[in-house]
Amino acid sequence: MSTGEKGTKTPADVADSGSLDALAEAVESGAGLPAVARAAARVLDASVALIERSGAVLAVAGASPDQEQKLLAGGERVTTVELRVADSAVGELRYRSKTAPDPAIARMVTTLLALELERSRAPDWQSEEVAGAFVAAVLERKVTDRGDIIARAAELGADLERGAGAIVLRVAPRAAQTGEWRGRVLTLAMRALRSLASGALAGAEEGEVATEIAVIVPVEDEERLQRAAAGLAHELDDALAGFHVTIGASRRVADPVDLYRAGNEARLAANVGEAEGRALLAFEDTGAYRLLLPAMSDDPGELQRFFAETIEPLAAYDDQYETELVATVGAYLANDGNVAATAKQLFTHRHTIRYRLERVRELCGHDVSATEGREKLGLGLKAMRVLGIASPRGPAQEPGAEGGKVPRGIDE
Repeated sequence: MSTGEKGTKTPADVADSGSLDALAEAVESGAGLPAVARAAARVLDASVALIERSGAVLAVAGASPDQEQKLLAGGERVTTVELRVADSAVGELRYRSKTAPDPAIARMVTTLLALELERSRAPDWQSEEVAGAFVAAVLERKVTDRGDIIARAAELGADLERGAGAIVLRVAPRAAQTGEWRGRVLTLAMRALRSLASGALAGAEEGEVATEIAVIVPVEDEERLQRAAAGLAHELDDALAGFHVTIGASRRVADPVDLYRAGNEARLAANVGEAEGRALLAFEDTGAYRLLLPAMSDDPGELQRFFAETIEPLAAYDDQYETELVATVGAYLANDGNVAATAKQLFTHRHTIRYRLERVRELCGHDVSATEGREKLGLGLKAMRVLGIASPRGPAQEPGAEGGKVPRGIDE
């Protein structure tokens, strides 16, 4: 093996060490674009970015966030190579390295990356809008004929005759993003799903803050559905480090007519997972929340009314005064009504906790220290999470609480 001055490895040495084999293995195994990008970065001994032909950033592998930023900005020492398959441009490769890679190795890398991008585009690349409309229609129960569902899915490359499930993916940026990040999220999610579950169909809905992607996944058994959800979580954890990602997975249904129920299960799981800070949650693991699914599916208005009678006044107060009444009720119930344990969890004084609980009773009329009050407020919190209503957060600034300090003369 040859080396450069002072024993440093040349690009050829890097490739000789097995990195090129690792890149080929990542492509052949369908490991996904983030894994392929990382393997390419090792071969080239560089920071690497894969860009879709529309301009969407598909995967970045950099030594540091600073390196990634310089790479995407096209700064000094950034090399851009068009990725082509035959006469078609499928995207571009950007890399930033201290030394120029061996030309033969660089050509091999770009060829492999171009083939991977072309493969991941899939035959139905141009039909994503049609697929999205179909997914929405099925999950909203606008299509109820079994034969029609199966036939339309088959036209889009999905075989639903042997069963399917639903996954709901919710993505929100942790900080302000430059460029059109929602398109990138959908592209990454679909490419990951195509490698994990053949025939997956998805539709995206953009909110003010987050993007939600609903997916129908053709699967023959429950294990494959959960494996696809876990694989998606792993893939996006690598590719979307600057985003909050929540994934909810339904149970498998044998009859595609029941996919609307699977969609509700996946959305409930995503709502609960988001409220509890869990990146991946299966409907089977939502516990007592499952009991509220019929209300969510058949009469969400009743669930909304129950929330309005219990937690909504507390949430409104928290929003207005930047207090933590909702969080306090949740912590108090989670700690079995133990004030000292609740105070420790919320990093405040137990007198402040008692003050807040009294304020809760005044605002909503339910005494959390009584059995009936605890039951109603507990169900109210579950209704809030099932409905996907975000819990307000803020510092404890209630009048009289004095930021957790205990006024002199009050016994502990």
